[in-house]
Amino acid sequence: MQDALLIFSTCSDDEEAKRLARMLVEEKLAACVNVIRGIESVYRWENNVETATECLLVIKTVPERFDALSERLQAMHSYQVPEIIALPIVGGAEKYVGWLKEQCK
Repeated sequence: MQDALLIFSTCSDDEEAKRLARMLVEEKLAACVNVIRGIESVYRWENNVETATECLLVIKTVPERFDALSERLQAMHSYQVPEIIALPIVGGAEKYVGWLKEQCK
């Protein structure tokens, strides 16, 4: 099992992104969340190709918190089908990964 995960999730706007980021960190579901503003997404929704300006959350957490994080994010997100994609962190500075793990306890 990996020591840490990166999770990506898009949000409709800056307000939602900041609200979700703060919630995840306050509830110790994530150690840190970066909010990247102004991304443009092209996707298929209800048989139409759509384009939207969104914010991207880059969420750092541990595998043990993924299920709870995913459930909470889905419950509080404005999208019917929020993007929640987890990638393993296969390397990182030992002190940073140690800090990340400590913050999610």
